[in-house]
Order: sequence, then C-alpha cells, then structure tokens
Amino acid sequence: MSEVIGKITRISGPIVYAEGLESCGLYDVVDVGNAKLIGEIIRQKEGIATIQVYEDDTGMKIGEEVVCKKRPLSVRLGPGLVGTIYDGIQRPLENMYNDAGCFLLPGQRTEPLNTEKKWDFVPCKNQGDSIFPGCVIGTVQETSSIMHKIMVPPNIKGKTLASISGQASFTINDVVAETDLGEKIYLSQYWPVRKPRPYSQKLTVSEPLVTGQRVIDVFFPLSKGGTAAIPGGFGTGKTMTQHAVAKWCDADLIVYIGCGERGNEMTDVLTEFPSLIDPRTGRSLMERTILIANTSNMPVAAREVSLYSGITLAEYYRDMGMDVAIMADSTSRWAEALRELSGRMEEMPAEEGFPAYLPTRLAEFYERAGRVNALCQEEGSVSVIGAVSPPGGDFSEPVTQHTKRFIRCFWALDRELANARHYPAIGWIDSYSEYAEEVRDWWDKFDPRWAGIRLEALELLKKEQRLEQIVRLIGPDALPDTERLVLSVAEMIKNGFLQQNAFDEVDVYSVPEKQILILQLMIGFYKRALGVIKQGCPLLKINTLTCKEEIIRIKTSVPNDKLEMIKEVENHFENEFGNLERLYRKVETI
Repeated sequence: MSEVIGKITRISGPIVYAEGLESCGLYDVVDVGNAKLIGEIIRQKEGIATIQVYEDDTGMKIGEEVVCKKRPLSVRLGPGLVGTIYDGIQRPLENMYNDAGCFLLPGQRTEPLNTEKKWDFVPCKNQGDSIFPGCVIGTVQETSSIMHKIMVPPNIKGKTLASISGQASFTINDVVAETDLGEKIYLSQYWPVRKPRPYSQKLTVSEPLVTGQRVIDVFFPLSKGGTAAIPGGFGTGKTMTQHAVAKWCDADLIVYIGCGERGNEMTDVLTEFPSLIDPRTGRSLMERTILIANTSNMPVAAREVSLYSGITLAEYYRDMGMDVAIMADSTSRWAEALRELSGRMEEMPAEEGFPAYLPTRLAEFYERAGRVNALCQEEGSVSVIGAVSPPGGDFSEPVTQHTKRFIRCFWALDRELANARHYPAIGWIDSYSEYAEEVRDWWDKFDPRWAGIRLEALELLKKEQRLEQIVRLIGPDALPDTERLVLSVAEMIKNGFLQQNAFDEVDVYSVPEKQILILQLMIGFYKRALGVIKQGCPLLKINTLTCKEEIIRIKTSVPNDKLEMIKEVENHFENEFGNLERLYRKVETI
C-alpha cells in the first residue's frame, strides 16, 4: 500500500499536528519526524491530522516529515509471544536492551517476534479440505505448557486449501498454506489493536476462575470471562493481589500489563515468575505468561495503547480455545494518560479534568472480556482484572465510579486491613461479586455446602461490624454472651480464613476443597457454641477449647494434598463440644 507524506505544523508534547495527510484514515500508523517515531492519527479536522506519538519526541522540529503507512496500529500474532516482555507498542524490551542498552532510543525498532527461529509445524488439514475464518490448520508447540494453534486469519475469504505444507520447520515469515483464491496463510498474522477479534457466539459465564485466595474464591468469586476491579489507595496491596492471582489462578495463559506503574513492580514479576513452578505443569510460570511493561518513566502516550495491545494478545489465545486472564495495573494511570492527551488537544474537560469520553473508553476495554464460542468452534475466555488507584483511597473519584459501571466483581482494598498487615486486604463490607449466582451450579457440583456457608459467614461479619460500633461506645463486657460469640467467631474467620500468608508455602494457595472445610468448621463452631451458651455455658469456657486454635491453624498446618488431617481436628472438635453439651445438659436437668 502506498505511503503518504506530510509535514509537521505544530508540536504539543506527545501530540503532533501535521498537514498533507487528508487521505489517511483515523488510527493509521505514521512515522513522525527525522527519527521516525511511531505515532497514530487520532483526529482529522480541516486538513490537519492530530497525531499521538508513542515515543519521546524531544528535539523534534516543525517542518519535519510525517510518513503515513495507510494501515492501522497492529500487533503481530504468532509463535514466540509467550515468555516475552514487550512495551506498549509490542517492541520486545530484552532485544532492545541487547541492541542499545538500558534506555530506549527514539525511533528504535526491532521485530516483535523472532524472525529467524524455526518452529515445528504439524498440519491437521490436507490439500482440498474446506476451511473457514478461524479454522485451525496446524499446531506449533510454543512452550511445554502452550500448544499454539495456527489459525486461518479472520479476513481470509477462500473456502478450500489449494496447498498446505507437510510436517516441517518454518519461520514466522514462511507461508504454510494457500487458499483456492490464492491467499497465503503464514505462520503469523497481524491484527489491529483497537478492533476486537471476531467470534461465533458470546456465552454466559458459569465457571469460577479459581485463584486459591480464599476471600476471592468463596466470598467474591470471579468467573472465567468475567471482569473485576481492585481499587485501593497507595500501599494497600493492589499489585500484590494481582501478582497472587496471576501466579495461582487456573487460567491457561496470563497477560500482565504494567500500565504506568513503578518499574520495580515489573522487575518483581520478571525475577519471580521464572523461578515459580506452575502447579499444573510443573514448569516455569513464564512459560504461560506474556508481559507488557509501560512503566511510569516511559512515554505517557503509549500507556493508552498498551491496554489494547494486551487484550488483543489475549483474544488471540482465546480464539485457540484457551482461558486467558489479563492483569491491568493500573487503569487509573491509563486514564491519567487520556487526561494528559485530552488537555494537550484542548478538549473540553469533564469531572476532575478527565475527558468526557473516559466512560466510553473504559467500556470498550472491559467489554472485550467474556466467554465465547470462538470461530474454530472451541470455547475460550478472557477475564480482565483491572487495578484502580484512586487518589487518597477515595472511591468516589471518576475512574473508580465509571469502572464500577462496567465490571461485575469489586474487590475493595481496605486501608485499615492493610495497616494491620491483613493480606489480602479485600474488605468484606464494600466488596461484592455479581457472579456468585452464576458460578453456583459449578460449586454445587463440587460441594453443595458452598452457597449456604458463604451467606452465613458474610452475615456473621456484617453482624460483627454492627456490634463493633456498640463496643466502641460501651465496651464488650456490656454485651450478652451470644453477641460476644459473634465477635469471637468473626475474629476466627478473619484470622483463620480471610487472612493468607503469601510467604508460607502451605497458606499461599488453598484448593477449593480446603477452603470449604475450613469455613464449614468455623460455622459449625459458631452453631455448636451458640447451642451450649443457651444451655448456660459461659463464653469464657468456650474460648478455652483447644479445638478453636486448631481450626484457625488449619490454613498453615494442613497442606493441600493432606486434607485427611482435617479429620483429626473435626474429631477433637466433636469430642470437646460433646463434653460441654453433656455437662450443661446434665446441669440443666438437675
């Protein structure tokens, strides 16, 4: 496609204005200035194109050339994506570091995928077979964890395969098949980042994304294909929670987007993930992870496109029939980039200076999540977990409020819990999940007790909050034993169930069966204790029972593969309460 050349007429930070590009389309890619910086046309008005530059444009001058490529900003999709760390516009940072050192040079380019590496292609179609968009024609073993499916691009119109290569090794630039219309199918393909990839049908969500974090899986579950937000002030643990979910959730692939966050947080991911073992495969966690780093010291404009790049990569693997989880850290920094660019373009601001189209952009991002029947007729999903960083932890600010309109799972981080070193600091009063009913069938098949004990535990915690207000006024001694029991059992649930130790190899991850067993014991403790209190037993005597401490310690004392040990705690629990019930029943009889 022919190129169009224009001239720079005005520069305003990362926003550049150019004339002579009237024939170019919205969101076309351009090379800006003598350094050939990557940019994108975001507005056309009165013969002047407004260009968003994704690199540092210091030193650029008016009159320099702008070359339009007449194609939208796209990412390259193919074998080699997994295990790579990219910037917001899909430049592999490790390769760029090897070429030019620690700092990105203006206009520095490198291929997003290794063009020299050969991949072992195994065809699953034959010459003359019928094909359709999204159809799988072969496979490549990308990592030991990921079987990469080579799919017919969605824009291919041919109906049959005129030719297809046999089992052999190819680079991503090689042609592996050709259609009856002469269209070539390569080992890789391009896709515009702002355009959602097509699918056959959107399905209702029904299966939870199991994270191993008890407060999430039991109290506020997220479904595969769902959307969640983690809002919280500075230091409350947004990044730690996302890291934990990325490490332990049962997704097939993780796309971690560091959008405007500190560089050391991405460094933690880079150093920790290769050494972590995926519990499902026994291999390095990096073998099912793609990283996109657009940290706070990188160009602001590229923050906006980094989210779109990440979700496009996720949709590509979703189309292979995989469950993909996206961690976006943080959407507040992305929104701040929108505010910066909107101010440079002199647009009318809305609340707190954010552009009026902020809700639209948030909706466009979150609506690309979902569980779908892909074009290849396999089920796949994209789950989005976005961190929100409200200034001062104020959840009434625009980004948090608009995000709540488009997500269905809200994990609100609590400052008091974070200060008390309670991890994860997800508050059980402000948090909610609208997926609880939708994943109930899955839980009922796994353990039908889940719905009942979940509601009972949440009700206990709400009662405790109301009683705490009374305790602050008149002290705990003024309460009857039945209400003091609520305070005692709520403390058990907080310490023995909701709190997890990320540095304890047993407590860092809980299988669903263990989660149910712990909470069932705690609710059982409350019911049995309430019964003996009504028979006349003082709460002081119940608090001396050794089974209470044993129940709290199950989270660290019982490994996930030795759950039969919980039976000993249950037996001790039954014996101690049995003795109390016999004693006070006898006293009542006398």
